[in-house]
Amino acid sequence: MMRTSGCDKWGILLLALALAAAGLAPSEALAAKAQPRTAADAENKDPTYWFQKGALCATYGNNQAAVRYFGRAIALDPGRSAPFFSQGVSYGQLGQYDKAFAAINRAIEMDPRNGLYYYGRARTYLLTGDRQRAM
Repeated sequence: MMRTSGCDKWGILLLALALAAAGLAPSEALAAKAQPRTAADAENKDPTYWFQKGALCATYGNNQAAVRYFGRAIALDPGRSAPFFSQGVSYGQLGQYDKAFAAINRAIEMDPRNGLYYYGRARTYLLTGDRQRAM
């Protein structure tokens, strides 16, 4: 059985909440795993497909791949805030805090009423050790 640290558990929780905020069930994100990896995969123009693929990777701790897939979702539909937020969470898990805050802040700019985004930003500040800003 794979063991996760407390930090990883929070990342998984945040991504599950991000999926819910985007209107996707975790089971829908897991369904992305079953899709074939073919040349057509690279040509997929559906931002939801790439968002789900990113969420799946992040759930299993592959945040480097998740960042790439969330980036594809953003490139295909830059008007959705959830991929920015999720990419920011993954950057935070990788310790790339400048990129994490840039992405999370972009999500907040796009959807300032989404409390999850503020929580995610505060959690990322905690990861940096900046408890003052986390409050």
